[in-house]
Amino acid sequence: MIASIELRKLTVDFDSQFQLCDIDWQIQPGQNWMITGTNGSGKSALAAVLAGAGDHVQGELSGVPARVGVVSYEAQKELIEAERRKDDADILDVISEGTPVREIIDAVCVNPLLADQLIEQFGLGQLLERSFRKLSTGETRKVLLIRALTSNPDLLVLDEPFDGLDIQSHKMLHEHLTSIVGKTPMVLVLNRFDECPEFITHIAYLDSGKLCHQVSRSDTHAYNELYQLLHLKTSDLEVPAADPVSVLPALDPSEPLVRIKNATIKYDETVIFHDLSWTIERNQHWQLTGPNGSGKTGLLSLITGDHPQCYINDIFVFGFQRGHGETIWQIKQYIGYVSTALQWEYRVGTSLRHVIISGFYDSIGLYSKYTDRQRDIANEWLDLLGMRKRADEPFNKLSYGDQRLLLIARAMVKHPPLLILDEPCLGLDDMNRQRVLALIEKICAGSETAVLYVNHHPEDTIEGIDQYLTLV
Repeated sequence: MIASIELRKLTVDFDSQFQLCDIDWQIQPGQNWMITGTNGSGKSALAAVLAGAGDHVQGELSGVPARVGVVSYEAQKELIEAERRKDDADILDVISEGTPVREIIDAVCVNPLLADQLIEQFGLGQLLERSFRKLSTGETRKVLLIRALTSNPDLLVLDEPFDGLDIQSHKMLHEHLTSIVGKTPMVLVLNRFDECPEFITHIAYLDSGKLCHQVSRSDTHAYNELYQLLHLKTSDLEVPAADPVSVLPALDPSEPLVRIKNATIKYDETVIFHDLSWTIERNQHWQLTGPNGSGKTGLLSLITGDHPQCYINDIFVFGFQRGHGETIWQIKQYIGYVSTALQWEYRVGTSLRHVIISGFYDSIGLYSKYTDRQRDIANEWLDLLGMRKRADEPFNKLSYGDQRLLLIARAMVKHPPLLILDEPCLGLDDMNRQRVLALIEKICAGSETAVLYVNHHPEDTIEGIDQYLTLV
């Protein structure tokens, strides 16, 4: 059991854009904490301080153990960037195949028996020799969890540990964390109040880099007040109108948006799915579900044209038969898209306003001269998201959740015939999650956009979605 961890009047700089201010916080033996707050409040920053991040400006930090197991979006990004650097190394004479999953896990593992158990429970056994960078988002998350849990940590700092996990993996992780209560103290960063495990004893609420509330779970009144604060819903939401000038070429109303016949995705001898047929009609709204690795992202990329196997399958999209001379941009102009993969790629430092405007041009960054009307529409979206005063800030300085909100606005800005939302609520706090779900419902209630919604959380139902496809 570790001694108390204490932060006394601690101020920490992370960059010129963000600072944790005057933090007084104590984690006592036997306590397990949940850190929560709105997007950009400093939740992840406070957790990162426990892992050694940030520049200490003033105050004191004491009692942090030497071995801290960390799972976070930043840790995930660092591993991905490390693999990318291997590709960029000029000294290599051959193309790097990337580090196998087994090596990624073994690099920090000190409990191989537990590693083997978690690998089996997470269903990663057949992926141990696969390159880490070829994993799906959910599979990557599982690898990080196994690394943290098997490193014999004296403290676990888990930033959104359940995000990206399918229902079975979510349940298994919850059970494992419950089993180590009393052995390893835990600090969990959670946007979703409904994911707060029973073993959490205390809750810290941040706002604008300040620790505003510290609540014991046994204090029922204070706990309920904090719960209500995080479940505020915005009423009377209106989606900004489309640009009347940026009109897409008309589609044949007699043809479906998407028709896939007997499609197969496989890698060597590994078949992801086989003989899959699917039709998306105009104005239909679909929910796509399935466990990690079942092929959800692969299926989406067949539609968007980003998967190399789309040309060897029978796929008809927006009037084009794939592989018959169409360009990828002829397809993408009809699609609004939000995914974790897009967020990894959108690393440019362009302004928030320009991120939204780039949705008119389907570009990563903005390289075209935009109109006054497009600028006004972007400003309307920023107003809706409560970010108008931050319009000129760089996108890559935003928190993960704020970045996701901007990319959702970017996807919706042109009112596309097909809006693909690949786990759009990933990384969002309750207030923003409810806002996003309300916006999706608004779109579903209209007649111009079909919604394809990928989701792991059954409670995140959307009124208007009545078509379902489940991959196994």
